[in-house]
Amino acid sequence: MTRVKIVRMILIVVAAFVIFGPLSSLVIWSVAEKWFWPNVLPQEVGLFYWGKVFQGRMVQALEVGVLIAVVVTALSLVMTVPLGYVLARFNVPFKALILLIFMLPQAFPQLPVFANATVYLYRANMGGKVSGVILIHMVGALVYAVWTMTAVFKSIPVSLEEAAINLGASRLRTFWDVSLRLALPGIVASALLIFLYSLDEFTGTLLVGSPFVLTLPVFMYNASQGYELPVASITALLLMVPGVVLLLLLERYLKAEYLSSFGRI
Repeated sequence: MTRVKIVRMILIVVAAFVIFGPLSSLVIWSVAEKWFWPNVLPQEVGLFYWGKVFQGRMVQALEVGVLIAVVVTALSLVMTVPLGYVLARFNVPFKALILLIFMLPQAFPQLPVFANATVYLYRANMGGKVSGVILIHMVGALVYAVWTMTAVFKSIPVSLEEAAINLGASRLRTFWDVSLRLALPGIVASALLIFLYSLDEFTGTLLVGSPFVLTLPVFMYNASQGYELPVASITALLLMVPGVVLLLLLERYLKAEYLSSFGRI
């Protein structure tokens, strides 16, 4: 066995340990019914806490989180698909500044940004409500949506739109029949990014929605705060499932030309 193969095997083992080590801990905790120090493994295993999770508020938290993520995704796309097209195709004044403004929420630590926004949402009587959580999610979601949709439309050759216009199509019909259809995989990729971000968002949800709006990340946080490690571990495993599925779908729809257009103004 060559030295290169040995090094490669070592790297694979280390990577597998880093990736699956924490996951194995979650799996063990999810079936541990009795586990006390200094025992390396649980003294009793079973599905008691799985039943407790599904009989509790976890299902409600999942339903609320999915509902919020769907609304945030729909609103973000409605706002940013036309905006991304305009930024990609026309010489908009202060284009760089517009894109920079949408990037600002991610340029600073999220906690002070969300805390400042929470003050205004409570003044508008939207604190502790689903509508307030949706708005706070939009702060981060629009960053992904605007930059992704601008990159998607920038990757579509202008010559295709010019050909449609030369054949007599109006600008609106060209956008609808040519640009929008070609951009559909990018729109799906953007929707997956936004949905996954909203489903996993924790800080803004806790600040704005607590204690009345409960999503899966907040449910997991509450369980860990109460030292219910089996419940928190089960919730973490359940929260990973949609993330893995959506990331696999994202790999299918996120094309290389979209990434090459990121950051180009």
